[in-house]
Amino acid sequence: MTTWITICDTCKREDWDAGTHERTHGEDMAALVEKHAEGRQVRTRRTSCLMGCGHGCNVAIQAQGKLAYTLGRFEPNDEAAAAVVDYAELHAESETGQVPYRQWPQAVKGHFITRHPPLPDSED
Repeated sequence: MTTWITICDTCKREDWDAGTHERTHGEDMAALVEKHAEGRQVRTRRTSCLMGCGHGCNVAIQAQGKLAYTLGRFEPNDEAAAAVVDYAELHAESETGQVPYRQWPQAVKGHFITRHPPLPDSED
């Protein structure tokens, strides 16, 4: 089962300004996460908006049949991107998507916004 990291590439943190930034913070974060995910057991994709504008930079970590998470309030830097990918790999290795807190990379602690249960297997 593939664990996906979905990165909002339109996120703009409070200090974003068109006069001083060529790209959105989300584009910067997406590029960093993609770089750190190369050759790893997770996949990445970008989306135009995760509707978490007050929490930018936002990412979602999801896999079929597992708990899904939205994380945010990241600065687009190597430490944050590496931690997101490291956490996503732990999610991939977990049967349910739940990763024990003691295993969380330090740079994702305090960045969880939501947790969603897996969708049901069938229409009941």
